[in-house]
Amino acid sequence: MKNTFCIYGANGHSKVIIEILEKNRQIIHGLYDDDPERKFLFEYPVSSEKSFLKLAGVNWIVGVGDNITRKKIAENNKLNYGIVLAKNANISRRIVIGVGTVIMPGVTINSSVVIGNQVIINTNASVDHDCILGDYVHVSPHATLCGGVSLGKGVHIGAGAVIIPGIKIGKWAKIGAGSIIIKDVPDQLTVVGNPGRIIN
Repeated sequence: MKNTFCIYGANGHSKVIIEILEKNRQIIHGLYDDDPERKFLFEYPVSSEKSFLKLAGVNWIVGVGDNITRKKIAENNKLNYGIVLAKNANISRRIVIGVGTVIMPGVTINSSVVIGNQVIINTNASVDHDCILGDYVHVSPHATLCGGVSLGKGVHIGAGAVIIPGIKIGKWAKIGAGSIIIKDVPDQLTVVGNPGRIIN
């Protein structure tokens, strides 16, 4: 069952993961969600029974976009986490990808990038050479990380944001959509605008 996946969560993010797995011709056994009213996502069954999480021999992916929620799920459920890579992503063979990570369609990842566990690199994002992405990072659609950018644990990069070369963004910081980041960002701050400015 090496090629078989289960998804934790039955929402919009899970829909995209399902379609990537389908295009990869990988098997989707089913989904888990704690809402008992959810019975199907597309044609795939959704279970709210905790016993479903004990299914052996499958790869799990957390289908939740929110970084904090994804972290709680991953840490509270000792599952065998897989990796999901869209077929049309342009990914260097000289990178490291942690477990639970999802790389969406149209993404470009260049040489010598290190990606942590439970990371989302979303549609058409670009990650250039020598970037480091910590665990639970989410890089939103069309965001650009130039060379040598470092993102701490739990960082969220908004859609269309640009991070110039060599910038370091501290853990759990948030970068607003469309922002241009030209200075390092400390832990847990929110930065928006062009050029980026701290708003908390």
